[in-house]
Amino acid sequence: MAPAIPPPQPPPPDTGAALELLVHGVGGATPQEMLGDPRTVRVTGDATAAVYRRTEDAHGEKHPERYRDEPVAEAYCWSGLTSGNGSRALWLLLLPFMVVNLAHWMRPTATGRTRAVRLYGVVVRLVALSLTVLLTAAACEVALDLVAWQCAGTSACSERRSWLGFLSSHQGGWWSQPGRRLALAAVVPAAVVGLLWYLSNRTWSAYESQSPLDATDADACDPDGAEEAHGPGAPDTADDPESARPVPPALSRPGFWYGRRLVARLRAAHTAAGFLTVAAFVMGAAARHDRTVGGSVPQVFGLIVEGALVLCAAVTVWVVCRRGRSESVRDTRLDGVLITYLPGSALALLGVAVVHAAWSRPEWVSSGSLSGETAFRLLALGQGLLVVVLALVARSLYRRTPEPRTTLYGLGGPSVAMLACALGGVMTGGVAQRVADWLDGPGTPGMGGGSIIEGPPVLLSWQASVIPVLLLLLLVPVLYLVVRTARRARRMGPDIEAEYAPEPPDRARTRRIARIRATAALTDSAPWIVGVVSAATLLLGAAAVVGSWTSGEVPGLATDGAAAPVESLVEAAQSTGSWLIGFGFILFVAGGRRAYRDASARRTIGILWDVGTFWPRAAHPFAPPCYAERAVPDLASRMCAWTATTRGRLIISGHSQGSVLAAAAVWQLPDTARRRVGLLTYGSPIERLYGRWFPAYFGAVPLLGLHDSVHCWRNLWRATDPIGGPVRLATDHDPRVDRGPLKDPLAYGRTTALPLPEPILGHSDYQADPVFAQERTALLEELGPRLPRQGAGEEGGRLHKSSGRSSG
Repeated sequence: MAPAIPPPQPPPPDTGAALELLVHGVGGATPQEMLGDPRTVRVTGDATAAVYRRTEDAHGEKHPERYRDEPVAEAYCWSGLTSGNGSRALWLLLLPFMVVNLAHWMRPTATGRTRAVRLYGVVVRLVALSLTVLLTAAACEVALDLVAWQCAGTSACSERRSWLGFLSSHQGGWWSQPGRRLALAAVVPAAVVGLLWYLSNRTWSAYESQSPLDATDADACDPDGAEEAHGPGAPDTADDPESARPVPPALSRPGFWYGRRLVARLRAAHTAAGFLTVAAFVMGAAARHDRTVGGSVPQVFGLIVEGALVLCAAVTVWVVCRRGRSESVRDTRLDGVLITYLPGSALALLGVAVVHAAWSRPEWVSSGSLSGETAFRLLALGQGLLVVVLALVARSLYRRTPEPRTTLYGLGGPSVAMLACALGGVMTGGVAQRVADWLDGPGTPGMGGGSIIEGPPVLLSWQASVIPVLLLLLLVPVLYLVVRTARRARRMGPDIEAEYAPEPPDRARTRRIARIRATAALTDSAPWIVGVVSAATLLLGAAAVVGSWTSGEVPGLATDGAAAPVESLVEAAQSTGSWLIGFGFILFVAGGRRAYRDASARRTIGILWDVGTFWPRAAHPFAPPCYAERAVPDLASRMCAWTATTRGRLIISGHSQGSVLAAAAVWQLPDTARRRVGLLTYGSPIERLYGRWFPAYFGAVPLLGLHDSVHCWRNLWRATDPIGGPVRLATDHDPRVDRGPLKDPLAYGRTTALPLPEPILGHSDYQADPVFAQERTALLEELGPRLPRQGAGEEGGRLHKSSGRSSG
C-alpha cells in the first residue's frame, strides 16, 4: 500500500538565504570539525545536543546577499546523547535488552494484517519480559542459592569466607537459619531491579522526554494550512484492530517519537516481574520446607502468599500483552494507578515473602542447591517456544507482502530475538559459574570429588558445553566467506585497472583497492551469518535443555560409562565452554571498567549505541535510551523554524547514521516545510542496513514515499564503503537519487598534481570528493533560483567557503 503522502509541489519563491544543516554520523564529531572553522557559536540547544554555526555566520539569515554561492552552514552535534560520562559504560550490561528491542522493529512489511502485527509485538514483548526474569533469576542464583544457601550452609565454604561468618549455619546465630539467610540475600536482586527501574526512569527524563511537533508547532511551520494526510491530531486507531483506514508511513506519525505511555506501562510491569521473581525464589524454598512433615509454620500461610504471587504475575503478563505502541498522536497519558500499584504490590508481596521466610524454623537445614533448576529450564523452554511462534508470525507477514531485499525472508526479527536470549543466557551462566568457582576454591562445582558446594543449575553447564560446538559450526560459513571474498577481489583487478585507465597498472595498488571493495561487500552477507548463528543456537539450546532434564547432571558426569572418545569429547566441551563463557564474561566486565575510566573506550561503546539505540524502547523498558527521541524532534523543530522564519531553502545533509536521523526528521515535517527541503545523504545505511533489517519502516514503499514527498534527494555512495550504499528506489521514472559508486581513491597513482598516494576513503570524508559540492549545488538549484549576483564592489560580495566535514 503506497504511503498516504501527497505528491510534492513546487516550493514557493525563494525569499531568503539557503541553509545546509549538517548531521554527523556514528562516533560523533565536534562543531569545529564539521564546520571547518575553530570559531563556532551555539545557535540553539544545550550541552548534550545543539546546533552550531561559524561565528561569522551567526546572523547569516539577515544578510542573504552574502550567501549567493554557498549556503549558510549549521552543524547539529548529537554525540553527547550516546557518549559521555563514565556511568554510560554500565549500559553494556543492558545489551540483551537492547538487542530484543531491535527485534520489535524488524517485523516484515504488512498490509491489512493488523491482528498479525499486534501478535508480533505481543510475542516480542513477552520475550523481553522473559529476559528481565532471567536477569533477576541470575542475581537470585548468585545471592540466594550460591552464597546464602550453599556456601553459608556448608562449613567448609563459609570458613573460607570470613564475611559469611554471621550467616554460617554452624555459628548458631540469629541469621544462621536458612530462611533468614535467604531473606537477607534477597536484598541484592531486589536492589538490581530497583536500579534498573531508576535508570529507566532517569534516562527517559534525560533523553526521550523531548516532545515532537504538536498541533501548535505544526501551525507555526504551516501558516497557509496546507498540512495533509499525516498531520497532528489524527485519530488513534491502535486499539481498533478492525480499522482499515489508510495510515501514513509510521515515521511520519506525530506520536512515533514519543511513547511515554507504553514505556511507563512496561517499566511498571518489568519492575513488578523482577520483584516477583525474587519473591518466588524466597517463597518457594520456605513453602517446600513447610510442606514437609513436622514443619513449624502452617502450610496455609505459604499457599496464600503463593496464590497472591501467581495472581500478580498474571496481571503483569496481561499488562505487557494488553497494549502496544500508539503513534497516531502523542501519547502523553499515563496509567497512574497501574504504574503506581503494580510494582508497589509486587514489592509488598516480596516483603511478605521475606517475613514469611524469616519466621523461625529451628529444624530447617539447607543442603544441596536451592532447586532453581526448574526455573531456568522453564525459562529456556519458554524463550525457545516464543521465538518459534515469532518466526511463524513473521513468515506469515512476509508471505502476505514479500519484499525481496528483506533480511532472511522476514525472519530477521526472530533471529535477533534468539540472539538476545543467547546473550542473556551467556551473561547468566558466566556470572553464576564464575561465582561458583570463586566460592568453591580448587574444586569444580557440580563435578563431585573435591567440590564443596553443589554449584549452579546443571542447565548452565550444558549451555556452556554447546558453545564450542557452535563455534565449530560457525567455521564453515566463515571460511566460505573468506574464500569468496578473496576470489571476488581477484576478479575485480581488471575492472579496477580499466576504471583508472590510461594510468599504468600497479598490481599492489590494484590488489589493495580490490581487497577493500570485496571486504566492504561482506556487509551484505551479515544476515546469513546471523541466521546461521540463531538457528544453531536454537537447536543447541534445545539439546541442552533436553540433556539437563533427562540426566540431571552436568555433561561430564552424564556421559560416564559411555565410549571413551565420546566421554573425552564431552568433558572437553564442558571445560572449554566453561572457560570460554568465563573468559567472555571477564572481557565484558573489563571492557565496561575500562570504558568507565577511559573516554576513548567510552566513545567506542557510544558507537555501538549509535546503531543499536536509534529505535524507541517499544519492547524492553530497561534497554539503553533512544537518542532519536531527542534528536529527531530537535532536527524537525530546527528545520521548521528556519523555513517558517526565513522562507528560504534548506538542505539537510546527513552522513552515515546522521542520514537516518535526517530522513526521520524530514518525515516529521509538515508538507509546506518539506517542500522547501532538499535531502543529501552520503555513506548512508538507510537502505543497505535499515531497509533490509527494518522493512516496515525503511523498506521500498516508505523510501519511495519519502522521495515523492520531499522536494529533492541525492544519495552518494562508494563501493569501498562497508556501511553506506545506494537507496535502490524502484520506480517507472528515473528518480535520480543515487549517485555512485563514486571513484575511490580519487587518483590511482602518483601524478604531478598529486605526488603522494591518495587515500582510500571508504566510509569517511565524502566532502573531499568534488561530486559532493556538485550535488549540493544541484539540490540548491532544484529548490529554487539563487539570489541575484551583486556587483564586485557591493557590500557583502564574497565567496563563502564551503561547509566542513559532517562525517563522524
